[in-house]
Amino acid sequence: MYMKSDQIKKLMYRKNVSLLFSNQEEQDIWFHSIKHKNSYQPLLEEIRAEAERLLREPDKELSFSNFTIFRETGSRLEYEKVYFAKRRRLNTFALMALLEPNHPIYLEQLENTIWSICNEYSWCLPAHLKNSPEMATDMDVSLQSIQESSYSIDLFAAETAFTLSEILTLTKKILDPLIQRRMQEEVYRRVLLPFFNQPQFGWETSTHNWASVCAGSIGSAALHLIEDKEILSVILERVLSSMGYYLKGFNDDGACMEGYGYWQYGFGFYVYFADLLQKKTAGEIDLFHSEKVHQIALFQQKCFIHKNQVVNFSDSNQQATVFLGLSHYLKKIYQDIEVPEKGLRAPYTEDHCSRWAPAFRNLLWFNEQVEGKPWHDKTYFLSDSQWFISRNDPYVFACKGGHNDEPHNHNDIGHFILQKNGETFFKDLGSGLYSDAYFSEDRYTIFCNGSQGHSVPIINNQFQAEGVSHNATITDVSIEQDIDTLEMNIANAYNIASLETLSRRFTWIKNKKPELILTDTFQFSENPESIVERFITPVLQITEDQEGVILEGNQKVKLKFDRNQLNLVIGEKEFLNHFGETEELFILDFTVKKPENTCCVELVFQLL
Repeated sequence: MYMKSDQIKKLMYRKNVSLLFSNQEEQDIWFHSIKHKNSYQPLLEEIRAEAERLLREPDKELSFSNFTIFRETGSRLEYEKVYFAKRRRLNTFALMALLEPNHPIYLEQLENTIWSICNEYSWCLPAHLKNSPEMATDMDVSLQSIQESSYSIDLFAAETAFTLSEILTLTKKILDPLIQRRMQEEVYRRVLLPFFNQPQFGWETSTHNWASVCAGSIGSAALHLIEDKEILSVILERVLSSMGYYLKGFNDDGACMEGYGYWQYGFGFYVYFADLLQKKTAGEIDLFHSEKVHQIALFQQKCFIHKNQVVNFSDSNQQATVFLGLSHYLKKIYQDIEVPEKGLRAPYTEDHCSRWAPAFRNLLWFNEQVEGKPWHDKTYFLSDSQWFISRNDPYVFACKGGHNDEPHNHNDIGHFILQKNGETFFKDLGSGLYSDAYFSEDRYTIFCNGSQGHSVPIINNQFQAEGVSHNATITDVSIEQDIDTLEMNIANAYNIASLETLSRRFTWIKNKKPELILTDTFQFSENPESIVERFITPVLQITEDQEGVILEGNQKVKLKFDRNQLNLVIGEKEFLNHFGETEELFILDFTVKKPENTCCVELVFQLL
């Protein structure tokens, strides 16, 4: 992955040409042609409808009072709502100006939006500017200090640079020259020159989505705008180094432990940059020629469990859609990619951050000749990341081991998901509402992040502890036609000196009467104070009988347990999900009545 700038410079074959189309004529023909193809109409109708809505909406400016809300209260929503709405206007009017060049209203709105974005105090979000030069109030303001001032670059500053540079390459024929000059100046001033001149940014050596999104966006903007081979190759050297760190965040099994949404985000920007770089170097630099990258590309088809539902461990949402453009592009590179059904396509308006790169490539890379299919039934064990996923339509079981210092980590070692026909009975809450506290030392006091919000034991009134040393050891794995088994020792997940072993064994029976058998075997050096087996469910109708409890929604599951050993208490709770909406849930706590040094608890989940 790492290459020196002089090596890169020698491979820069293509100069002063668009990396998206061969020439202006090809671009014009393509935009004209897709307007008349039936397969593109659902995509285009969504863009047109959004454009008509935005023409009726006022273009709100980012005010000082909104900018300082996060500083004063830790709340992100107020500023970000206006910020991302402005990016939606940028994307929509750019596409409409290209699709409908004879309608000047779209070009007028595009130019006004670009001008407004160029006037923003910072392209970074306030939540990413804590302790940054932009927020300093005690500095001496002088000519020298202004000349020497530095700039922060976060995800969205980098993305804005990528967006403006790419829109510029597509709209040079129609944009006012003054707007074109302003776009280039601001991309250089805020992003490209700071990246070229300033010391290393923290995200350059991160092993998660920040590395690929920031570096990929900067590299893409540089490829679009910079003609000087010396400067471009120096920037690309740092970008490629950062991409190498991004890949280090994955194990060889390709699992994105941040969750599917961050796979789509982080890996998407890896692909967008890799595609442009491959074209710029006439294929000499190929970032897809790697087995690890191949396995990462396969993650999408492994983590979907039923139609539009995904394994939502970590900061992930339970429901997801796919970028068909990205899927079609990857299919051209790797033949074993499963192309999803068109019904899972992400609508144009779904991305609340309104990112240009995927929105445009969902058009550019869409292949009308490719027919998607439902996800195949299959069981995957991602051995490095310790994710176990079994699709056996209409039944799904998934669980995880791993450690408690993963990207976007939740303390969730030994946690599991169980569902039938798309209805989840034992669930992962996924991502909560992002706030200042969410990414602070208080992270694991938030219910959806700590083990208190997962289906794992509570021992001596203690939850799991965070940190890489708190981990699981897989002791047995077996995948057969009718039965899967996975056993892990999760004692290390807890800071309990007397807990010697906690063997959690899942037996997943996949025949016509499927059931999950969960067996926890505890070994202590001294008698424990308490053992509680906790399970997280949606709000369901619950009835009890002598064998256990029946949980009923549209489907039913019976949870059988020994009432002589366990006492069940059902509680209700609510939490704020990623979009600030209140979700209700049930907590099922099974307390061991007489905990002993050696204790075995078995629960059977029968899918009726």
